[in-house]
Amino acid sequence: MQLPVVYQKAKEQVIKIWTTLQPLLTVHVGLASSTTLIILEQCGKNKGYQDRDACGFHPEGACCVLDGPEKIESTINMKTLWKNISVEGIDIILSRDAGRYVCDYTYYTSLYYGSGRAAFIHVPPLSKSVTADFLGKALQTIILAMLEQC
Repeated sequence: MQLPVVYQKAKEQVIKIWTTLQPLLTVHVGLASSTTLIILEQCGKNKGYQDRDACGFHPEGACCVLDGPEKIESTINMKTLWKNISVEGIDIILSRDAGRYVCDYTYYTSLYYGSGRAAFIHVPPLSKSVTADFLGKALQTIILAMLEQC
């Protein structure tokens, strides 16, 4: 499912995923246009969302969930995953800061409504070296490893 780069609409879709589908794990993938890496995000942050979305809005109180915890860790141990996974042709790194924009907002919201059973992967833009087929196979490898932790 493609989520819009709009805080409120992304939040509504994430809540809908958790309430209607009730998945074991939800994996979100976002574009990190300034990188050539795959980035495994460990946690989502609740506050600091000052940047306006594609519709010119930012969340009330600059946060995801009023009175929610400051951060929520994924039940997926990204450090373990990072240490044990390798994808030939691209580097994978670990991060604890998904960026305080719609990606991090979506991740925190999913972690909140999914009781930590969410993951977020930032990927580079498609290029000659990072094709859609290559990226799809890399994501499949990573997601299968995540499911093993479940």
